[in-house]
Amino acid sequence: MAKARIFPRPANRVAAPDTVAVIGLGRFGGSLALELESQKTEVLGIDNDEDTVQSFNGRLTHVVRADSTKEEVLRQLAVHEFDVVVVGIGTDIEASILTTSRLLKFARPIIWAKAISEPHAEILGQLGVHHVIRPEHDMGRRAAHLVRGAMLDYVEFEDDFVMIRTRPPAAAQDRPLGVLGLRDRYGVTVVALKRPGGRWEHASAQTVLYAEDEVLIQGDKAKAEAFSRLL
Repeated sequence: MAKARIFPRPANRVAAPDTVAVIGLGRFGGSLALELESQKTEVLGIDNDEDTVQSFNGRLTHVVRADSTKEEVLRQLAVHEFDVVVVGIGTDIEASILTTSRLLKFARPIIWAKAISEPHAEILGQLGVHHVIRPEHDMGRRAAHLVRGAMLDYVEFEDDFVMIRTRPPAAAQDRPLGVLGLRDRYGVTVVALKRPGGRWEHASAQTVLYAEDEVLIQGDKAKAEAFSRLL
């Protein structure tokens, strides 16, 4: 078992509402941990590689070298007291599954786990993981939608519901949204807009869009994509 070497941390902060443990500090886990830290979240980073741990020393609230497949090690690190745990282990599927199975014995943390393949994702789901992430798969799908349409950004939710950042087509320009009836005609809703050099603001029935604006639209995937491709 790898020795757990914890850098000093205030004991009274371990179970704060904004605590996240990130297990596996590779490209995915490391960037996620640093982003959480930049948002003032208290992050405990765990990795089994000494060089990786050293590279995050001073950049995360706490960082430790440890074998996350051992339940006693996770308890020693008080991982069971954290609000959220992200398992970012990707290259070692066995370690990912063992670590996740140990975490599921704890009552408290919400578990997010990275999967590198469909079978890996299926196993994690069968174990009872709250959220399974497939970053490469999801990014590939997102990029495909961006490449084939006139979209600036694209987010897909459940049940084929999407939110798209795009330019308003001619059919959505120069008249108030309440008059255009885009939801009835195209099945989409304009929820926000950004003027050139301006900030994002909520759209209303009185909002008038122009060709140089950016908009956020939401709706059924097929209808929203078709709307974004209108001239």
